[in-house]
Amino acid sequence: MISIIIGSHGMFSEELLKSSEMIFGSQENVGSVTFKTGEGIDNLIGKYNTLINKLDCKDGVLFMVDLFGGSPFNAASMIAMKNDDMEIITGVNLPMVLEVLGSKDTSNLAELLKIAETAGKGAIKTLVKNFESDIEDEL
Repeated sequence: MISIIIGSHGMFSEELLKSSEMIFGSQENVGSVTFKTGEGIDNLIGKYNTLINKLDCKDGVLFMVDLFGGSPFNAASMIAMKNDDMEIITGVNLPMVLEVLGSKDTSNLAELLKIAETAGKGAIKTLVKNFESDIEDEL
């Protein structure tokens, strides 16, 4: 089973998981890590490792973090670089999390990474362009 770990600055990761569970119900083998003011990389690495030890990670870990180059990303990178069965995706958003949670039991790590990337990018829309596209489709 692949473990999902959502990491972010502040409480964003916890709230993303709570919002996802409002839609999908309680999730197994998924956790969140927060990076709070005054903490450093070592704190984050410790939080990640604690969560990794609690989850079933035998098929790998997908870290879903907020910002490329941010502390949650950097800490996850330090762990993932030492493990072949760990990947990281940045720019985490609710549609991305939902797609990953819906696919985690039937996908391998590489597939989940692609699903996350596609869903995250596909979730970015503007009202005007989508409205115009719908009108063109009807014509």
